[in-house]
Amino acid sequence: MCIGIPMQVIASREGLAICLRDGEPVRVRTSLIGDAQPGDWLLVFQSDAVERLDPVRAAEILSTLALVQDAGQGGLGDAEAAFALPSRYSQAEITHMSGANFSPSA
Repeated sequence: MCIGIPMQVIASREGLAICLRDGEPVRVRTSLIGDAQPGDWLLVFQSDAVERLDPVRAAEILSTLALVQDAGQGGLGDAEAAFALPSRYSQAEITHMSGANFSPSA
């Protein structure tokens, strides 16, 4: 599974950005989104920037990733997910989302 990580650009040149991830510089290819400028937030998958993010969305994703990491280490902390977890869905909601009740119109 691949997870996109928001990273902020600290330097750039054509086709490449240097971003910070956990305080460490990372080389990121920008050919999919065009050139980036210092201060830009990028969503990065396997060293490729795939989307520009606004700072609010970057913070939301980073908070959710921190929640997932904390849960993976056995804790849940005080954080709340910014989305409904499947464990909170009713059987009817899960059935609806899965398309099990779908019947094509004639």
